[in-house]
Amino acid sequence: MRKKILFVINTMGRAGAETALLELLKHLDNPEYDISLYVIMGQGEMIGKLPPCVKLLNPGFNPHSVLSRQGKWGMMKTVCGAFFRNGGQIRKIRGIVKNLASMCRRGKFQADKLLWRMLSDGSLRFEEQFDLAVAWLEGASAYYVAEHVKAARKCAFIHIDYESAGYTREMDQNCWDSFEKIFMVSQEVKEHFLAVYPEYADKAEIFHNLVDQEGIRRQSKLRGGFSDRREDIFNGREGVSNGREGSSDGKAVVSNGREGVSGGYEGKRLLTVGRLTYQKAYDIAIDAMKLLKDRGCKARWYVLGEGDQRKALEKKIAALQLKEDFVLLGAVENPYPYYAQTDIYVHATRFEGKSIAIQEAQTLGCAVIASDCNGNREQIENGEDGILCPLTPEGIAESIEFLLQNEEIRKKLGKAAERKNMAQEQELQKLLALLT
Repeated sequence: MRKKILFVINTMGRAGAETALLELLKHLDNPEYDISLYVIMGQGEMIGKLPPCVKLLNPGFNPHSVLSRQGKWGMMKTVCGAFFRNGGQIRKIRGIVKNLASMCRRGKFQADKLLWRMLSDGSLRFEEQFDLAVAWLEGASAYYVAEHVKAARKCAFIHIDYESAGYTREMDQNCWDSFEKIFMVSQEVKEHFLAVYPEYADKAEIFHNLVDQEGIRRQSKLRGGFSDRREDIFNGREGVSNGREGSSDGKAVVSNGREGVSGGYEGKRLLTVGRLTYQKAYDIAIDAMKLLKDRGCKARWYVLGEGDQRKALEKKIAALQLKEDFVLLGAVENPYPYYAQTDIYVHATRFEGKSIAIQEAQTLGCAVIASDCNGNREQIENGEDGILCPLTPEGIAESIEFLLQNEEIRKKLGKAAERKNMAQEQELQKLLALLT
């Protein structure tokens, strides 16, 4: 008899956890398993990449990013629907007020975490009994699987530094009691979760992200990448980024057509891939780029990703006169040609769980500079396959300048990174063991 497995995630937006889930689901394409997915918010642009073997339980799905106009309207409708669905409006209001008061006391307001409990309680309920239910993310996914899913066994995944991300015991309301296993994507993620919940040490286990290195290498060779290269102009490719997301010939296309920098660029390229959020510390990166420019360093910094910080970052870029030096390209369908064409990959973030972007950069042989913070330091051996730097404008700028001036060291770091084996097929057995 086929085993029924349910995965639950908050959204299917373009981010690392969603990418990791899609890779895992591809590995579960097996006649022995009946795989279902439920998305709490019922939207996200990555849904088109869902493997055919997976049954989507959402009766309607909004394929737009939560950052787009259509996506924001869809998100508002989902939140309103969740408030009225399944009753308990007074209890839901009390929960929101309680979370808000807790955030005010800590001086850290986070809108998503304010509503996760309400969204969980107001999501669809299913009578189906599953053999295994998997909460793929913290927050609403974990609350929903713990309290509203019928399953013989349950497990959860933690992808972030739990302390830094702002989760609390008060917010979680003992949801972790319901899980037989709590998988962490790295050792540091495990340590930070257990700092909040030491009583779950026996449940906690490391489960590394599955990375399709061969697939990444194949996609990096497709047409696409930077459209301001001198050879692109000679080949008539200037302006290939036309505002369409994805194309039939495999080109990487900027989703919002914001590239808009002058052509024929011959300097060095820096690349960062990640959502435009506070966590990713782009405000500090912009200051670092200003230092590099003032020192006469001929480099241009590109960012692939979207997020709620775009307007603030654009304002800062304009104020520092860096419009052609720090370029927000938006989200792209295929980022891998950009990795392959860059000189240095920079991942200067405030905290991480385990960065898929760093793993992708290493797979493609990039010299990586990353901030010396939780998550990053577990992925990079400083001086051997990358550089860890202080999260300051000076620390980032000095590391970039050092590598730009030392091509042999840059190549050495890239080659060492490329040799890393991230296939980790054995990780899948940790999950499947819960079905026996």
